[in-house]
Amino acid sequence: MCQGGRVNRQPLRLAILEATRILEQAGVASPRNDAELIAAHVLGVERGRLPLTPLVDPPVVESMRRLVEQRSKRVPLQHLTGWAALGDITVNVGAGVFVPRPETELLLEWGLKLLKGREYPVVVDLCTGSGALALAVAHARPDAVVYAVDNDATALAWARHNADARAAAGDTPIRLYSGDVTDHTVFAELDGLVDLVLCNPPYVPEGTQVPREVADHDPPQAVFAPGGGLAVIRHIVGMAARLLRPGGGVAMEHDDTQGSAVPELLRSRKVLTDVRGHQDLAGRPRFATALRG
Repeated sequence: MCQGGRVNRQPLRLAILEATRILEQAGVASPRNDAELIAAHVLGVERGRLPLTPLVDPPVVESMRRLVEQRSKRVPLQHLTGWAALGDITVNVGAGVFVPRPETELLLEWGLKLLKGREYPVVVDLCTGSGALALAVAHARPDAVVYAVDNDATALAWARHNADARAAAGDTPIRLYSGDVTDHTVFAELDGLVDLVLCNPPYVPEGTQVPREVADHDPPQAVFAPGGGLAVIRHIVGMAARLLRPGGGVAMEHDDTQGSAVPELLRSRKVLTDVRGHQDLAGRPRFATALRG
């Protein structure tokens, strides 16, 4: 309906409330958050600027409705918007690549803190996936030499796309490789030279029930691991022990059921010291760190 030649506009607040209701009924974990991010995506603005757009046209409401419908089917929000954030950057994500999680921010912060005061540090990101961790480090530390590796061709394609985009934006290019962390020759030329090893490996024990966003959309090889979820982590521990220079550090994410097992694996390497477990913002065991003695 038109009045005076103008299409009736709708309060954005009401559209967000309706989206929140639908997502809540669908069992989405953060319905209001997702509704607002969908609205911001459709409008092409930052979430914090939504109050500056009190009224929206019907096409905006319809675009929101279509995305909310997809989200209610548990398609990851990041697949709908096309990006995920980590540190001070965003990376493109979609089918075939693991979506970076907000919890990984804490692991990144630990790594960047370790690098403070070190000039031209060498950093290795194992199981890089989309490249988010490696690229976030390269953005925060332009002087760093950052290596990243993954064994999945689809993930590497996403990582290369993201690396090219960050380099075009002015960040120091990372060095991206195809390789398997279970191969003891990977990055052998860096043995004893690395300041920081970061890793968000597959660690969920096989058979674990996971949210539909993960089960239906994240690549299983980036989520699950045999041996109670520790099979890949065991190799990461060994790689860290040989890659790190004295005073260097490793930080690796793990399942919240592995809060004792992963630190124990790190302590089993005599060259690794100051082993510590870290919790996420919800108080769950989330990642472990160690230093090279």
